[in-house]
Amino acid sequence: MIVRRYLNEDDELAQHLTDQLNTPLDRPESGELNTGHIASIAAATACDVAYDQAANGHLVDLFAALPLPGTPEGREFWASLGEAGGQAAWNIVPANAGGPFFDYLLNGNEGGIAFRVLSFVGELDDERRAAVAEVIGDALKDTFVGGGARYLGKLWLRDAENSAWHVMLASRRKQETREDRERFLDAWGNA
Repeated sequence: MIVRRYLNEDDELAQHLTDQLNTPLDRPESGELNTGHIASIAAATACDVAYDQAANGHLVDLFAALPLPGTPEGREFWASLGEAGGQAAWNIVPANAGGPFFDYLLNGNEGGIAFRVLSFVGELDDERRAAVAEVIGDALKDTFVGGGARYLGKLWLRDAENSAWHVMLASRRKQETREDRERFLDAWGNA
């Protein structure tokens, strides 16, 4: 939808392609793949990649807001989080996730971190979720103003869960085939 709405002859990407390829947007006019089509494909690909990277980047930013492992504050924080979260915390604590935790992103396995975050949050019962929110909020309260520790911790958990869900949905979409998409459209069209 973004591509259809904003891509036209005045679009910067389309202008760049016409300048670089030295062709008008409708060339060739035979109905084959033309410069305008190439611009549309490039824009759609950029949007999809940007969305995936934004969700992953945001998930990393959430972890970057927490105390760093290996520091005195980090050791205390992660130990407290492990105690508050119980077995569920093993999905994300550095002692278990280790260095490769964020290397997943570099190696193209965006779902690796997201899966761990969803497993962590999904395994928390209400009591443990409140305790984890308190630990996270205590770590964030000096950096972020307003709402109190428990509130900040709840926001962090909710945001991490939503971001991880976006990453997992995007990963699922990459596995779809054209037949899957057509079956989906047919089912909804015939409903």
